Amino acid sequence: MSSEATRRVPPSASQPQDASNDSWPQAASTALRSPTKMMSLAELVERYRSLAGEFGKPVALSAFQLSAAETERLFSGYDEDYHISRFFHFSHSGGMRFSISGEPVTHVSLDAEIQTIL
Repeated sequence: MSSEATRRVPPSASQPQDASNDSWPQAASTALRSPTKMMSLAELVERYRSLAGEFGKPVALSAFQLSAAETERLFSGYDEDYHISRFFHFSHSGGMRFSISGEPVTHVSLDAEIQTIL
């Protein structure tokens, strides 16, 4: 038997995808698989606006008052989705550092246009 014949396909890879979920952002599907409920994009935008006062202003990631693991998982999930990440702008300045998609980050700002996908 060749090594290719003995390879196993993960169960999820062999099952058909539900076409009704194709429009769901990747971060949303990640949230559904998470053992703890992740903050929705609408909730994140609402919290950002309450902290920043207006769109475009940098907010320390630590101000969201999530654990380091939750912060990294939440923002990395949204950063990995092209349709969402284009509205996020991460920066590294003073403050608590987080690893967002493998990059050191301390702050985030959001574009007002993010409201068009909520």
